[in-house]
Amino acid sequence: MNKVFIIAEAGVNHNGDIELAKQLIDVAVEAKVDAVKFQTWKTELLVSKEAKMADYQIENTNVEESQYDMLKKLELSYDDFKELKDYCDKKNILFLSTPDEEESADFLNDIQDTFKIGSAELTNIPFLRHIASFKKEIILSTGMGTMEEIDIATETLLQAGVTKKQISLLHVTTQYPTPMEEVNLKAMLTIRDRFNLKVGYSDHTMGIEVPIAAVALGAQIIEKHFTLDRNMSGPDHKASLNPQELNQMVFAIRNIEEALGDGNKQPSFSELKNKEVVRKCIIALCDIDKNTILSTQNIGLRRITGGIPSIEWDKILSQKAKKDFKEGDLISL
Repeated sequence: MNKVFIIAEAGVNHNGDIELAKQLIDVAVEAKVDAVKFQTWKTELLVSKEAKMADYQIENTNVEESQYDMLKKLELSYDDFKELKDYCDKKNILFLSTPDEEESADFLNDIQDTFKIGSAELTNIPFLRHIASFKKEIILSTGMGTMEEIDIATETLLQAGVTKKQISLLHVTTQYPTPMEEVNLKAMLTIRDRFNLKVGYSDHTMGIEVPIAAVALGAQIIEKHFTLDRNMSGPDHKASLNPQELNQMVFAIRNIEEALGDGNKQPSFSELKNKEVVRKCIIALCDIDKNTILSTQNIGLRRITGGIPSIEWDKILSQKAKKDFKEGDLISL
């Protein structure tokens, strides 16, 4: 199978501090993920000053303020992102950032070849067309979406000039953290079967078991938030993995993709060495004279190497012994 593409979602867990952002990149490099992703926006182009925080943001920050004020404190400049892109190149890890409005998308178009579109923009038709105009790879999250909305979004991208091979769809539940009973992981398969596109899973649950399960089900992309410390202030830290957990998730995913194999059922290399030792062969249960009819009374099956295998049992029954056999001898014809 193709290698699962793992995105370590730094998001806004840098708390507006570029040095913390670089530390997050270092953690992602250590975990051996494929890409580290941030979010890029200009607050005044993203939200109105009256927009309220989401309930989870209030709960996770213990602060109730406007979205504008919260996001302004988390905002990094375009120069900051250029520096982070250079730092990623130096560390040999792919830099990605999700734009939240068109000006930031235009900026990012100069420094990245793949665009991740967040769930909030699934129904933003002008924005989808704008991203599609770049003719680059698109990873589209489908949180809060219906099948009809996903259909409209994918058709919008296709009509705007990207190909089916350039689109990937991520199943996601937009809640931080996501309760297990709301994950609905099988929806990823529904999306795959309906749209015939590459699919993956963006995870907001606590822990690492759900993204690992998603890989076992066939996810080709995994995205997971991570942080330096879940106790830091900010809206997404509490639903993020710490560095050790990120390492554990990547290790487990790589094991699972190895274990999935190619789907062809045949003995493995290591099994071939054991096959002759544990499979049974046909032996004489007692002394058998030549021309005696072989039956369940005088032949049986035991683990032994070099004889007629047990799968030939029905062919051997009722035949005449071709020679004399002593008890325990391998039957031969």
